[in-house]
This record gives sequence, structure tokens and C-alpha cells, in this order.
Amino acid sequence: MSPLENTSDADRQEPAQNPDPMVGLIPVIRQTKPAAQTTSAGQTTSAAQAKSAGQTKPGAQAKGSEGKVRRPAAPGKAPKSVQASNGAAGLPTGPTGVGLRSTKPKPPPPTTSVMQTPVKGTSGGLGSGPISPAGQPPRKPRARKTVPGGHHHPGSASALRQDRSSAAAKRMLRRLVQGETPPTQAMSIVERLAGSPYANPLVRTAGPDASARKTLDLALGLAETMFRYGAGALEVETAIIAVTAAFGLDSIEVDITNQSVLLNYSPKDQTPITVMRVVRSWTNNYAGLGLVHQLVTDIIDGGVSRAEASNRLNEITHRPKPFPRWAVTFSTGAFAAAIVGFIGGGPLASVVAFISTFMVSLLQRVLGRWRVPDFFTTAASGFLVTAMAMLFWSLDVPISPGIVVAGGILLLLPTGRLVSAVQDAINGFPVTASGRFLSAFLTFGALVAGIAVALVVGALLGVPRLDVTQVAGSQYPFAVTLLLLAVALGTICVVEQSPVNLVLPTVLTGVAGFLVFQVAELVGVGPRLTPAVAAIFIGMVARMIALRMGAPQLIVAVPAVLFLFPGLSIFRAMYGLSIGSDDITIGAVGIFNALTVILAIAGGVVFGDNLARPLTRNLSGNDRRNRRR
Repeated sequence: MSPLENTSDADRQEPAQNPDPMVGLIPVIRQTKPAAQTTSAGQTTSAAQAKSAGQTKPGAQAKGSEGKVRRPAAPGKAPKSVQASNGAAGLPTGPTGVGLRSTKPKPPPPTTSVMQTPVKGTSGGLGSGPISPAGQPPRKPRARKTVPGGHHHPGSASALRQDRSSAAAKRMLRRLVQGETPPTQAMSIVERLAGSPYANPLVRTAGPDASARKTLDLALGLAETMFRYGAGALEVETAIIAVTAAFGLDSIEVDITNQSVLLNYSPKDQTPITVMRVVRSWTNNYAGLGLVHQLVTDIIDGGVSRAEASNRLNEITHRPKPFPRWAVTFSTGAFAAAIVGFIGGGPLASVVAFISTFMVSLLQRVLGRWRVPDFFTTAASGFLVTAMAMLFWSLDVPISPGIVVAGGILLLLPTGRLVSAVQDAINGFPVTASGRFLSAFLTFGALVAGIAVALVVGALLGVPRLDVTQVAGSQYPFAVTLLLLAVALGTICVVEQSPVNLVLPTVLTGVAGFLVFQVAELVGVGPRLTPAVAAIFIGMVARMIALRMGAPQLIVAVPAVLFLFPGLSIFRAMYGLSIGSDDITIGAVGIFNALTVILAIAGGVVFGDNLARPLTRNLSGNDRRNRRR
């Protein structure tokens, strides 16, 4: 019988498959000499006795007395469980001294070798590999490849690359399908402030506010004041969001519809609060609008309490306007006189324009005291301006009635309302924009109706026909023309009650816009696009100047852009529609051209405001964030 045949049944059993990654790392000790060892006392230890002393089969894990899995022994050493048991019993713990009862440790047999790498047997289990020759050191373990999941796989590197590619493809598909955030996640309302003058507010998140109603009332008061002073819907909405966020109301919704503002505050697990305010009156007070803008800025910087903000708002609404009423009345006449000289009228035409516009201002004050609607007030003003011009023309005063009327009706045009309507339409407030467009077009219709009635009455009274085909052009040198424009811009600032510190910047912005207008005409841009180009430039400069001085863009842009409006084209078109029976087509085309130019100017101001946003980031949100840091 060969030495390998003298083994127990347990040693001849084929080791079972074990998915555990530690399988195959336990050293396998095989005997090539006699199947049993004889101790000094004459006792023989069989394989079964060695197994009872703690030796395990190849392919199985060694466990201690408590059933815990033991780490595999290093090559040439017995498992820790065997060493521990032998050491505790005073037995040798050498590589081959498993379960030996000799009193004197013996060196390991020279024919004992350690299996380093398991190989697959014929039955699919793990068997022993080749035995190293006697006297040679054991073979170094072969490196194994690890695949995702922790299992050792002796395959090639291509399988590992394929698994990694598959995992990367799954991650990419998950990102494409799901995205960074769930697609139905609601956007925070504070994100609405991006790009506005109130960006990066100091948001207070101290939980639900017990006095939320006071914050809502303050926000409504700010919104009403801004609307009354001529602010756009976007500026009102951003101001409400910034103020409510600054005072800790994060569950807020804002709805602005034409002249009504609705706020809804619905915190979690609390009763929601809904408040609404309707604005029914408007007034010229750009100085007050600038003060409200500054108040909102101070609130979102975190330096104003709610009580202090309410007191400041009350002071703003009750503060007198910067310019007295007599100064406004005088400025209306001075504006008309200066703008008439700017567009081509002589000294006498400027005087007539001053008188007629002065009388229009007094008439508006009386009709406003009688609570006459704005439509009829504007129609009466247009009739008075045209009638005065035709009266002096019938008295053989050497003036141009068309230029006088053009200078007088510029103040009657709804300039600020048109700019706000275009801004609301572009910024996503269609209902508010529709209401403002309707109001502006009604004002425009009332103006042309008053002009038409005056022309018809003059024709019935025997006033000779007017020559409306003459081309307007300044009769003064270029320097005097610039001076007249500066006077007109300064007086319109007084009429609109602009802040005193913004009068000079507004004048300079308008003069610069006129220079751009002249350059565009020399280049040959065209009669319709030339005013739009100048309006874009004015809108950009107005935003940069206004934000630097703590005011909204509208305060500088609207007075600076007024000289671009085609008052003379409106008068010519209305004269053709009212008097000249052969010029009805020309009059209709003239009205269409005038409306096109007006909308182009309003759109240019809004477009310039958006173009200047990247240039004014450090003037609003970012510098506020830097100051807090």
C-alpha cells in the first residue's frame, strides 16, 4: 500500500464548493510519509484524531469553540485555533505539531509541503495543486483578481473592465433619467430674485413667525406704494419676496394682476393667511419710489427691524414731494418751450408752447379736483394744446403749429406706463402688461381724439390749412441744441418729482443718448430703428447709474428717453385723418409708424436694462453678500 492510500475517509472526501472569498487560503497539510505518526509513548495519531484536535479539511474554514470564523494561517503555520488549543494544553504548536501528544517537540518531516494555490478538480471542487520538492521554500501565492462585490475571480482583466464599464453606464443612465434633483421639485421663490437689485438677501430661517400678519401688511404697504409711484410688476414682486424672506416667511406666494396684489402665507401645520391690496390711484413721485427702493435694500441687508421698516414706510408716504407745485407747473411750460426749440421751432414757437402747456397744467389740476376720469382729462389737454397753436397761427404769428403741438403733447404721452407695460410683458406678467397696454392705448387714443376735435373745430371756424409736410430740424447751432435738450431733461425730472441727486445724472444720460442717436442716423440705421438704438443705450446707462446711486432704473430711464418719442409724427397723422380727405391712407400709416416707434423705444429701454445686468452684479446682490461676509 502506498503512503497516500493510508488516509482516513475524511481525508479522501472531496471538498465542497464554498462561495466565501477566504476559501482556498487555508493551508493544506498533506503527509507523504507514514499515514500515522508515533509519539514517544507509543501512541499513534490518525487523521481523525488530528481533526478532533482542531485540524480542518481542505476548503473549509476553521472555527473556534464559540463558532467564530478564524483567519487562515500563513503558509507553513497551523491555524490559530490549533495553536491556541495546543498552547493551552502545553503541546507544541509547530507547523506539523497538530494534535501531537509528545513531550518533546519534533522538527517537521522533511517531506511536508504547503499547498499555496488551490486548483479546480475534475468534479468542479477545489483540490490540491502540485507539491513543492523537499527542502525547497513554499511557492509564493499567486495574485488574484477582485471583481465588484468582493468576490475573487481568476479571470482576465477584460472582465474587470467590462464590469466597471457596465457600472459607469448604469450611473450615467440614472443621472440622465433622474437628474440632479427630482424633475417635479418646486423652485424656491427666493430664486426669483436672481438678476434683480434685491438678489442675495439675508434670509432669516428661525421657523414660523408668530407675527406673520404684520410682515404681510408691511409687504403689501410696500407693494402699494411702489405701484402708485410707477414701478413695474417685476420690481414689486421681487421687493415683496425679498422683504418676506428677510423677515422669515419662506412659504410665501405672490400674485400680481394689473392693479391688485395678493399674498398667501401657508406654513406647514399652520393655518394659511391670505391678504390682498388693490391700487386705485397713481401719482408722479420718483423720489418716493427711490426711497422705497432704499428701504427694501436696507431690510434685506438685515439692519432694519419690522417696526422700524413700518415707521420708515409711513414717513415716505407722508413726506412732501421734493419740488413744490408751482415749480412743477413752471417746469411743464419750460419743458415744452425747450423741446420745441430742440425739434425745430423758433423763439416765438417756444413762447406759444410755454403758454399752452402752462394752461394745460392748470386745466389738469382743476379736472383732477373734480374727479374727472383720466381719459377725458387727456382729451381736453390735447384739444387745448392744438387749439392754442391754431389760434396763434390764425393770428398770423410766424410759428409752425405742428411743432408747437408736438412739444405740448410729449408730456401727455404715457411714457412711463408704456415702458412698464413692455417690461411686464417680457418678464412674464401678461395680465398686468395687458392692463397697462390698454390703459396706455386709451390715453393715446384720448390724446389723438382731442387733437382731431381741435383740428375739425378750427376748420369749421375758417382756420387755413396747415402745412404738415415740412421736415423738423433745429434752427440753432449744435451746442445750443444740446443746451436746450439739457434744459428739457432737467425740467422733466422736476415734473416727475425725481430725486434731487439724480437730476444731473439723468440729464447727462439723455444727452449721451442723443449723441448715440446722431451717430445711428449718420450710419443709416433707419428712422424706426434709430430711436430704438438710442433707447437701448439709455436703458443700459440708466441701470448702471441708478443702482450705483441706490435707485431703480426706471427713475433715470423714463425722463431721459422722453425726447425720442415722435410727437410730430402723431400730429401729422392725426391731421391727415381728420382734415385731409385725400391723406387718410397717409394718416393711418403715420399712426402705425408712430406706434411702432413708441413700442421700439419702450422695448429698447427694457432690453438695455437686461443687457446691463452682467455689468451691475457688483452693484446689488454680490456686494451685499460681500459686506455680510
